Amino acid sequence: MINSHLQEAGLSPGAVREAALLGDPVALTQLLVATPSVNPELESDGSGEEDAARLAAGWLESWGLDTAVSEVAPGRWNVLARLGSGSPRLLLNGHLDTVGVEGMTIPSFLPETREGRIYGRGACDMKGGVASLLSAVAHLARSWEDGALDGEVIVALTADEEYASVGMQSLVDSGLQADFAVVCEPTSLAVMPAHKGFLWLDFLTHGKAAHGSRPDQGVDAIMHMGRVLKGLEDMDRGFGSLNPHPLLGRPSLHAGIIQGGSALSVYPAQCKLQVERRTLPGKEMDGVVGEFQAFLRQLLEGNPELDVSMHPGLFRPGTEVDLEHEGITALLACCGDVGLEPSVEGMSAWADAALLNQAGTPSICFGPGSLARAHGAVEWVEVEELEACAKILERLARRLLA
Repeated sequence: MINSHLQEAGLSPGAVREAALLGDPVALTQLLVATPSVNPELESDGSGEEDAARLAAGWLESWGLDTAVSEVAPGRWNVLARLGSGSPRLLLNGHLDTVGVEGMTIPSFLPETREGRIYGRGACDMKGGVASLLSAVAHLARSWEDGALDGEVIVALTADEEYASVGMQSLVDSGLQADFAVVCEPTSLAVMPAHKGFLWLDFLTHGKAAHGSRPDQGVDAIMHMGRVLKGLEDMDRGFGSLNPHPLLGRPSLHAGIIQGGSALSVYPAQCKLQVERRTLPGKEMDGVVGEFQAFLRQLLEGNPELDVSMHPGLFRPGTEVDLEHEGITALLACCGDVGLEPSVEGMSAWADAALLNQAGTPSICFGPGSLARAHGAVEWVEVEELEACAKILERLARRLLA
């Protein structure tokens, strides 16, 4: 299947595989894109990460790394590889899963390469980043043979980042730690030491079903949810008065999904609203839930006829790393070394870096591709960014592990 995808993209499978084995980031990206790894939690027929995990593990083993492939949940696979030993330890991370392909307007798994771009699902988020870190490690492995470096490089390729992060959660639960970590999410090669977190919540309003001609008997749960929505809109506006984070700005919330009613001629007995609240670093789940509980109490005081309940769901914290951390200053210097203007920005999306930070490993996001192109109908990554990222990560390891 992989070979046919390469051929349909106008590529020679043999030449691409040979170049990938040598650590070429373009060939590595092409092969990874040609290997479907759609998250089955997001698309029912998604293949999961196993094929991509075994492909990457084969490269890592051939470069001399101590490599293990593990099933962290049924059908979900991680790769963990180590080069060297002792301290300091640099962790390079990328996730192997992608979102689904529904709605794409280009071939999903044909890594067409034209005008300096590689196209296909995952090219940007984040097989390009995985390819760049693998390329860096391939070149580092040759230096290790010469005894030029000390310490350890850890490669962690994980499952399920696009849904519940079972892959990274498994690694941190196992005790994995490092002195510094780079998560190669698409940042357009900006260094992103801070990112937002999120909380998902469900609101339920209850009414009373009745024939649409009997307002004396019916209670409209959807109309009642409208009052909840108005209150949430006011809450979101209120965030505008808060002091902004220097990299991330202000928190936010939005209504993601609303469901209710059974027919036009029936008063709806129930309405469900699903809300996402984006949080800043330092905000814990209890504090965010407390804000919504206070909101609900105030809403009910002004509308005692409402029958509404709130149910918190998945929470992921925002985290940040001090800009003076040695790993960040070294990474910025390495960007300058290859002629890239060093840039520090905030990561608006949540990433597995949060779980590493919580477990004691200072972790930032840095990788090729733009988040604006992730998950899109047309997804691509620039070859120039792939190659630059690989060089920067290699230099970073040499600087930190010299």
